[in-house]
Amino acid sequence: MPGPADTAPLPTDDARIADVLSRWWGFDTLRPLQADALRAALAGRDSLVVLPTGGGKSLCYQLPPLVDGATDVVISPLVALMKDQVDALEAIGYPAAAIHGALEASERARVRDRLIAGDLRLLFVAPERLVNTGLLDILARAGVRRFAVDEAHCISQWGHDFRPEYRQLALLRERFPHASIHAFTATATPRVRDDIATQLGLRDPAVLVGTFDRPNLVYRVVPRTDRAGQVEAILGRHRGEASIVYCISRKETERLAARLAGAGLLAQPYHAGLDATRRHRTQEAFARETIDVVVATVAFGMGIDRSDVRLVLHTALPKSLEAYQQETGRAGRDGLAAECLLLYSSADVFSWEALVRKSAAESDLDADEQETLVRSQIEHLHAMRRYAQAARCRHAALSEYFGQRYDAPTCGACDVCLGETSSLPDGTVTAQKIVSCVARVGGRFGVRHVAEVLRGARTEGVARHRHEELSTFGLLADLDQRAVENLVHQLLDQELLSRTGGDRPVVTLNDRSWELLRGAREVVLLEPRAARVRATRAEADDWEGVDRDLLERLRRWRRRVAEARGKPAWTIFDDKSLRSIARDRPASPAALLRCRGIGEKRLADFGAAILDIVAGREQADA
Repeated sequence: MPGPADTAPLPTDDARIADVLSRWWGFDTLRPLQADALRAALAGRDSLVVLPTGGGKSLCYQLPPLVDGATDVVISPLVALMKDQVDALEAIGYPAAAIHGALEASERARVRDRLIAGDLRLLFVAPERLVNTGLLDILARAGVRRFAVDEAHCISQWGHDFRPEYRQLALLRERFPHASIHAFTATATPRVRDDIATQLGLRDPAVLVGTFDRPNLVYRVVPRTDRAGQVEAILGRHRGEASIVYCISRKETERLAARLAGAGLLAQPYHAGLDATRRHRTQEAFARETIDVVVATVAFGMGIDRSDVRLVLHTALPKSLEAYQQETGRAGRDGLAAECLLLYSSADVFSWEALVRKSAAESDLDADEQETLVRSQIEHLHAMRRYAQAARCRHAALSEYFGQRYDAPTCGACDVCLGETSSLPDGTVTAQKIVSCVARVGGRFGVRHVAEVLRGARTEGVARHRHEELSTFGLLADLDQRAVENLVHQLLDQELLSRTGGDRPVVTLNDRSWELLRGAREVVLLEPRAARVRATRAEADDWEGVDRDLLERLRRWRRRVAEARGKPAWTIFDDKSLRSIARDRPASPAALLRCRGIGEKRLADFGAAILDIVAGREQADA
């Protein structure tokens, strides 16, 4: 399927931009929205740029100061995010730096000296450090003319990741009335976009909204029946590749990481409860390719800019489609095919709802504010639930949620369009058996107990209530416990059963339950077992003509160079560049310059070594 218009390569018509783009990055084309964003920045016009992760947002604020020799400021929410970007820029010789709390006082002083001297083209800074440390006065002396606000959705209370400190950025308009402000985000509905523009005081901004669809990502939703076993099997398809596994709880990350490590996978846990040193070690090991898998809560990821993540696996339902879009967006940032798989159970919906209400009740908000917050978050949650349970094209569902049409009849890159999902035979009869069992136990028991009765399990609870005497006992004896629980949750999703709140929720009947029992409703239930995974066209295209042995030697060489420099491996070369070299097998510096991502600086630094590896004159791991 051809790429969307805003991602198609576009030769630049501005000689200044073309020269910088080629000399520093080794590119000769831009995406259309990148060109529009660059024109707005160089013209001093405010902008609001919404591009999906991997859509090239960073180039939109990295390139302009090289063209006009200015010093620009990038406001970023995480130290790790700033550090990764500075590392990548320094790798191509770009004069950039960051000021953050992790720096020694002497290092911060050196950065300020470079800033005042005009030696920097980009300065990265967190919002709280920007407004609370006197830095604004220094920026005024340095003549800063452009501010880029990264992760701009954090300023909106309607966004999925609202951060109060971002609200302080409104003072930029007051302190720098002649500077232009540029907001960048990967996930923003129309409502959030309007709020960003209002909060930042943008003046007649160029509003540039890219295509949210990421055609290189393969989306799958699989019923969760055996979390640990399913995760292990899925990672088996990506052995040796960069993978992120998301869990809701800290304990689950540690249990799962230990199991995966015991199975021989290079896996480590990551969550906010670990000490900072251990978190940093895990993050660095992942960036430098000494581990393949990070099992994490959502505390991990925003600061990770590794481009070759081939799998993002959610073991439980994310809290919103915005969060899901951002988290899955960490896969395939190099444009190559990557898998985004969600293990789904409607039990997660009830867990999230309880957590949302508990968090709101414990906050400092007044009653009306609490209710607004709860209503907004539960609205986000149920949009995520509808996506997970819908048997329709995943790419279309995501695009339409963010306000964009998806006209292709099939994406060829999700479980539904690939024909991987299958319905349970006699779904209506099975549903009637389950609902009848809920009726027989009096609507006083939870999902587990109902499933035990249906399976014919002789547990202590079944015996105590004499439920082995019920006519529904053992009606689904051919299925295991997790599969039956999954079917009960599917009926809860379809509102053919209800569930009470509280710490010990029970399954109850509702009007739709009785309609089902009377035969007035037909039910479709998905097979609660993983279907056969099918290869996509994009995966085949990514490997066409690639010398895999040469690619592996190049990757080992990249890892060795990165370790020697103390930098993340992807900042040396991303996988797409290495595959380009392994496909074209260049034999001269001129031919190497034609490979993707090779500019003059990289040619000077690495050209001889790469050409020797291609020609077999040097061992990549020597």
